[in-house]
Amino acid sequence: MLAREAVWWASAAAILAWLRFGERLPLSSIGFRRVTWKSLVFGLLAAIATTMVMAVFYAVVIPRLHLNASAAQAEMQVILRMPLWFRVLLVLRAAVVEEILFRGYLIEKVHQLTGSLWLAVLCSVAVFTYAHLAGWGVAHLIPVFGAGLIFALLYAWRRDLPSNMVGHFITDALGFLAR
Repeated sequence: MLAREAVWWASAAAILAWLRFGERLPLSSIGFRRVTWKSLVFGLLAAIATTMVMAVFYAVVIPRLHLNASAAQAEMQVILRMPLWFRVLLVLRAAVVEEILFRGYLIEKVHQLTGSLWLAVLCSVAVFTYAHLAGWGVAHLIPVFGAGLIFALLYAWRRDLPSNMVGHFITDALGFLAR
């Protein structure tokens, strides 16, 4: 599990190195900025929205569609049995690395290549959702899609990667640490 986490962190480091030394762009080109009170407020609001959307999807949509969420429940139990220090690392990695890869870099590059911010947002949501398929099962992709859409829209609107990281951290911490 630690090796898998190391691969994620190495991927983010490689993207940041490529951005700085290959493309010669500042980190601000993918939304890295100084954390402000607005970053914290919008991150908190995104976490609230994401948590509400995920709760509705799990409580209403998935049962109404008669989908089996047992794979997601099993994966959650596996994670909850892990030591707290590892769960903190997992939540931190998701918040930092996934926002760099799936929001900051991906949205900016697709937007740059196509000229379409909407296509960039859709690509971000699709790749983020697909990345959560392994281990979690198909039913879990519905709430992940909702969360990915909220985070992608927040990034497209604010271009504030720390805001996304705060929102992602709070959302995942509620599920993985507050138990």
